[in-house]
Amino acid sequence: MKTVAVSCGTLVVDAGGRLLLGHVTHTPRWDIPKGLQDPGELLLEAAMRELREETGLAFAPEAFRDLGRFDYRRDKALHLFRVDVGASMPDLTHLNCTSMYAHHVTGAPTPEMDAWRWATRDEVATLCWPRMAARLLAIGW
Repeated sequence: MKTVAVSCGTLVVDAGGRLLLGHVTHTPRWDIPKGLQDPGELLLEAAMRELREETGLAFAPEAFRDLGRFDYRRDKALHLFRVDVGASMPDLTHLNCTSMYAHHVTGAPTPEMDAWRWATRDEVATLCWPRMAARLLAIGW
């Protein structure tokens, strides 16, 4: 039986019910802060680390509500958490991605996310990759 990797992510939701999305560098798409769980890492620890690395945001563990595990791909599941920020983040210019990958041409360290925005449910369908949009729209947030 093939092992299924678990990608842990956080739905950051504002007072208007909008979702925080990060622009995936060098693509036309936006995504939630998420990433693979490291060996020995708890699900919440992975979600908190990925959120911090991809946005610079850090919240107390109590702020995270466990939404559970969701099918995503044959080789990957999503385990999602939700953090409600209310009206405390109208401006996203302070966000910063410290998670890097080697650029496919130059090899230069490149941030995984290079911009952030709030998105309504209707916008998620066109901003995110189709599989992620379908998953996000199928759950309540």
